[in-house]
Amino acid sequence: MKLALFDLDHTLIPVDSDYEWGVFTTALGWNDAADFARKNDAYYHQYKAGTLDIHDYVRFATRAVRQQGATKSEASHADFMRAVVQKAIQPQALELVRAHQAAGDAVVIVTATNEFVTRPIAAAFGVSELIAINLVRDPATGWFTGEIDGTPSFREGKVARVQQWLASRQLDWADVESTFYSDSINDLPLLEHVTHPVATNPDDRLRAIALDRGWRILELFRD
Repeated sequence: MKLALFDLDHTLIPVDSDYEWGVFTTALGWNDAADFARKNDAYYHQYKAGTLDIHDYVRFATRAVRQQGATKSEASHADFMRAVVQKAIQPQALELVRAHQAAGDAVVIVTATNEFVTRPIAAAFGVSELIAINLVRDPATGWFTGEIDGTPSFREGKVARVQQWLASRQLDWADVESTFYSDSINDLPLLEHVTHPVATNPDDRLRAIALDRGWRILELFRD
């Protein structure tokens, strides 16, 4: 079995979907603009540096959605898809995903962004298999609490979550020829675990490692 794994933000799309969602909801008046921008930028730099506390960040990132409720949040996310995400999806990214699908590969998006933000984006790529940050739902309301459900698909957690995905199909790593596309140093654990690591639009730290180890480097968004 051939398995094609894709990170999402800055890999398949040239933006950070969670960051852009925060900007979008701030424009809607859901957040205090100055305070949110300051904290959002700080978290984003922590992510890039590999120092992010994912639980703390998810509580912050889902606060507005939790306050606004399901109906309003889902309608606004549909607007976000039209206004931001669809414009960010580039033909060469769609073609890469479709090439793997056409070859019969199992295609999975593996992202450290939460499921609420990313499931519609995966669907826009025609990918039904999504490994994302799962969110705990309040039994009374059915809506998110701000806590992470299970292992977060972040750093080493991506390896664990893909392992779980394989196990649910009675498979192990030895049963698949795996490729993983990612831009981020945070994804080094999974890149080191797969058969074919592909540094895709890599950040400076990942680029240096890829060059040193002879990994393929893919500039998906280069003009």
